[in-house]
Amino acid sequence: MEHIPFNQPYLIGRELEYIQDAVATKKLSGNGKYTKLCQSFFEKRYNFKKCLLTTSCTDALEMAAILLDLVPGDEVIVPSYTFVSTANAFVLRGAQIVFADSRSDHPGINEASLESLITSRTKAIVVVHYAGVPCDMDMVMSIANKYNLFVVEDAAQAIDSYYNGKPLGGIGHLAAFSFHETKNVISGEGGLLVINDKRFADRAEIIWEKGTNRSAFWRGEVDKYGWVDIGSSFLPSEIIAAFLYAQLENIDDIQSKRKRLWNRYYNSLSALAEKGLVALPYRPLLEEMNNAHMFYLVCKNLDDRSGLINFLREHNVTAVFHYISLHKSPYFINQFKGVELYQSDRFTDCLVRLPLFYELTDEDQGKVIDLVKSYFA
Repeated sequence: MEHIPFNQPYLIGRELEYIQDAVATKKLSGNGKYTKLCQSFFEKRYNFKKCLLTTSCTDALEMAAILLDLVPGDEVIVPSYTFVSTANAFVLRGAQIVFADSRSDHPGINEASLESLITSRTKAIVVVHYAGVPCDMDMVMSIANKYNLFVVEDAAQAIDSYYNGKPLGGIGHLAAFSFHETKNVISGEGGLLVINDKRFADRAEIIWEKGTNRSAFWRGEVDKYGWVDIGSSFLPSEIIAAFLYAQLENIDDIQSKRKRLWNRYYNSLSALAEKGLVALPYRPLLEEMNNAHMFYLVCKNLDDRSGLINFLREHNVTAVFHYISLHKSPYFINQFKGVELYQSDRFTDCLVRLPLFYELTDEDQGKVIDLVKSYFA
């Protein structure tokens, strides 16, 4: 049997043609034709207020942290079960991270625990829409408004997913998306900062352009540009943007295929859940609240999870686990003073992700499904 990878990057449209076109324009350094096309796509399709393409979602989160004017001693509430960038972006600005647990039915942040974590030093809440499934944003925004806090949506996995008719990334004050090769829409690396609060719009552009007002200069709004704030080189090259734009043109096709694969996994493996052998992913009532970013199983314990991964590997299928609770990471464990985060640790030990990517064939998916059933049989 040929190897079935966990993920596989792909070409779906005019990626190579647009890259060639970007080269022909003789402007590759960023903020050119394709950068503007990508930003305009998000602003028009999802009605986002202002979008800035970045080299990664990590960059977008770091920009968000700068915009919040964090100072040492400020606290930022972050889920422990997430990728390191969600927390590290704010640590870099001197913030103290306060980790929240996951929900029992879903790896996303336990919204009901947020209020108990807020102190006089809390500045922001960062939510992660894990697997593209939305957090309870009504509750999150209500709590944030009550305590005058900022909300940052880590929407790395959440492109084209919605909450009560609103696109994820368009609800909090700021949001960050990822176009890493493991995401629904890809550009190798790549990200996007969404600015929903107009207070941040002008400064975000300056931070994006290395702390200069160069974008305003090119628009003719100032007669020269210079260093006016802190910032960094957050904008990507036109090559990344050109590849991404070709993917965005085909987002509906991509999403249709991924949702079909996701639903086949769910329906085919539901019998295992009915027998209590595994838990299936949390499935929102509305299809628009699940963008089919990933399909995962929650095993009963670490031994089951390790056994399944090894069994699949023996049959040339790569399945993966993530994340390791950040509050128990080597960097943070000596700083953590909170209570036990039981659910985060449970997902750390028990969650496994199955192969899911645009070019996964029905035949290969069928093999994965049969192998998972065989293991638990």
